[in-house]
Amino acid sequence: MREGITALLHRFGHEVTASVGTPGELIAAVRATRPDLVLTDVRMPPSFTDEGLRAALELRGEFPGLPVFVLSLYVEQTYAAELLDSGGGDGVGYMLKDRVGDVHEFAEALERVAGGGTVVDPHVVRQLLALRRDPVSRLTPREREVLERMAEGRSNAAIARELFVTEAAVGKHIRAIFAKLELGMAENDHRRVLAVLAYLRGR
Repeated sequence: MREGITALLHRFGHEVTASVGTPGELIAAVRATRPDLVLTDVRMPPSFTDEGLRAALELRGEFPGLPVFVLSLYVEQTYAAELLDSGGGDGVGYMLKDRVGDVHEFAEALERVAGGGTVVDPHVVRQLLALRRDPVSRLTPREREVLERMAEGRSNAAIARELFVTEAAVGKHIRAIFAKLELGMAENDHRRVLAVLAYLRGR
């Protein structure tokens, strides 16, 4: 899969500075090449549990603002929450591996994260929303749709186009989401990211 993704990135005009298979090699490569984006699997040798994620979080701590995109075979709620918690949630992506097959969507997601955006796989969002009873249970079906797209990194204008509503309507739904998830005004926080974190943390 690593070879396939490397070929895909080249196809879209990106340079792959290193392609490695262990957490130690990943950390060393990032220190040596200072890439614009780190793309890693959650699971890496030797135990194939969460070594890739741990390496990504370590790199985020060492290089603040380093964009990191993590791939996972399954929805792993704790991993998604930890990743989104790092660096204020800017420049992070979490996607299921089977979504890589949609190459154009995958490439766009990588570019959004490299640019400082936040992308959470919509399938991850839907499954997590289905698991969370409170406070997400307070959201209307339309508000849930808006929250899913917020997690994907969509702008208000993009959400409006996808849901065939006005931007004003999207703004109204987002304000309702913030209110129901009890996210008040915070000058230095990104409430769009906090809205996703709210249910990942089980608030």
